[in-house]
Amino acid sequence: MGKQAAFKTNPISLEELLRHCGSGKIQLPDFQRSWVWDEERIKGLIASISQAFPVGALMTLEVKPGAADTFARRPIQGADIVATAAPDQLLLDGQQRMTSLYQTCLRREVVQTVTPRLKLVRRWFYIDIRKAMNPSEDRENAIVSVPEDRRIKSDFDRKIELDLSTPELEYQNLMFPLNQVFDWDEWQDGFNEYWLEKDPETRKLFKPFKDEVLQNFKAYQLPVIALGPDTSHEAVCLVFEKVNTGGKPLDAFELVTAMYAARGHRLRDDWLGADGQAGLQIRLQLYGRAAEQKFGVLEKVAATDVLQAIALLHGVEKRAAEIAAGRKESELSAVRATRQSLLDLPLEAYLKHRGAVEEGFKAAARFLRQNHIYRVIDLPYQGQLVPFAAILAIIGPKFDHAAVRDRLARWFWCGIFGELYGSAIESRFAKDVLEVPAWLDGGPEPSTITEGRFRPERLRTLRTRLSAAYKGIHALLMAEGAIDFRSGQPYGQTVFFDEYVDIHHIFPQDWCKKQKIEPKVFDTVVNKTPLSYKTNRILGGVAPSEYLSRLEMGGKDTPPIAPDALDEYLASHAMDPALLRADDFEGFMADREARLLAMIAKATGHPVIKAGVAPDEGEDIPQDDEGFDLPDAQAEEAA
Repeated sequence: MGKQAAFKTNPISLEELLRHCGSGKIQLPDFQRSWVWDEERIKGLIASISQAFPVGALMTLEVKPGAADTFARRPIQGADIVATAAPDQLLLDGQQRMTSLYQTCLRREVVQTVTPRLKLVRRWFYIDIRKAMNPSEDRENAIVSVPEDRRIKSDFDRKIELDLSTPELEYQNLMFPLNQVFDWDEWQDGFNEYWLEKDPETRKLFKPFKDEVLQNFKAYQLPVIALGPDTSHEAVCLVFEKVNTGGKPLDAFELVTAMYAARGHRLRDDWLGADGQAGLQIRLQLYGRAAEQKFGVLEKVAATDVLQAIALLHGVEKRAAEIAAGRKESELSAVRATRQSLLDLPLEAYLKHRGAVEEGFKAAARFLRQNHIYRVIDLPYQGQLVPFAAILAIIGPKFDHAAVRDRLARWFWCGIFGELYGSAIESRFAKDVLEVPAWLDGGPEPSTITEGRFRPERLRTLRTRLSAAYKGIHALLMAEGAIDFRSGQPYGQTVFFDEYVDIHHIFPQDWCKKQKIEPKVFDTVVNKTPLSYKTNRILGGVAPSEYLSRLEMGGKDTPPIAPDALDEYLASHAMDPALLRADDFEGFMADREARLLAMIAKATGHPVIKAGVAPDEGEDIPQDDEGFDLPDAQAEEAA
């Protein structure tokens, strides 16, 4: 499907456009957000129209006569049309302007809007004739809004400053009702009759006001860029994003929602819930949380993530059918997770795979918890959940087998330590869903595994959670059996949350600074490990030998720890207790670096060899010329 968008540009009178909004000939695609302009912005727009100033072009999408709706649509807010009214055009850009003008200039009902402080109010709008005819007066000051009862009051509503509650009071105060700006004859007749005997000179004010102000509304034309009815979905989406740069970007979910709604399916209800039932968003969030946890590992799964996983499943299924039909490799459909693939996702495919994908995300959450990733801030790559959920949906009950989980763990860690999901990830998603299930059934290793090699020089550059590999080491240490220095407890789910476990320095920062060690040297993951909050408090800012002595001696709330037992706890964190007890920072860093690299090698299944270290005879040396993304490293250096 192409991205081309054929269009034409025509100036159309404001009155005609507004009447088309009222009749339903112009409607909104359902992905348009609600009307949100406040009364001050409305006044500014009206002031510009009244002076024949330009207010920008509109953009519409033409609808084929008699064609089935591509997008669900709704009328301009306030338009009283029947639900079945078929539009000629859908308004892509200009909703806020056209709704504001329709409600204030054409509709004969009070306007519900908001103040600049977002307080909901109901207002009538007027043009102050005297101020509008005064060339030294800012035209915006001539646009007046009054409450629903048409009275402006002060002194806690005890004093009426302006009363426009009857036509006679409008005439008396020279306040023209804006909602009669295209049809002023009746109001003019009443105005003339009111002032005929009272003050003929005042009566003469209306003609120049009509000629210099009201006629500007009547003659006003707006340029309308009309996209042709054959414009592709993706082009509509891209164009909409370009013209709505001041608002929240339109994502594919909103566009797909509008497309499915045209076929009678409420995608937004599936995601957000309806009729008192929790939607998929809440179900995933609740499932991803541990105990009383506020934010779990699935907290940031977006609606588009779910659609991407479904699109991957649909692509795999379609490709399998083509292979079964005897198509050549070069003729097979691509498996994709791009925005275009979401826009092309048939409703039938969505309905078929949504249940399996939900279970896939839930299985991914179980896997993460089993590997000691409990919080969304500790999730190395949010994007990796998309192919993971699709893979788990494909393999189904196979996930219950230990051998399968072990292989999935290797794929998971290779993706993290190879830093493969930092950018350009959609092509990797497609490879993952095709290659990983095949590998689990005895096929060749997937490319994420063959490419997922850790660069040892990266280890001492990992300083913050901006890096996926940093988070990966934190989780891997717990998964490998790290035990808390103070309590001697492994970091299971209960201990993790009850004891507020997080990653902390081993040689404390204060001690390192006193030793004139630079932050870029000590503030790396090599000098960090998961510890409970209480344990970290005991460490304080002193030398390791001192805080280890404190732990052995115990305290008011802490029993003493035997040196041999404490050494076991320390060793579980991939560190040499003797080097810690000797406060040997340089020796410790070199030793722990080697231990962490060995731990990563075990997780990924690839040997990790530092430059200048000769491998054992016959051992394969990993090549360093592979294409690794380093977005996290760059972000860390910038920080």
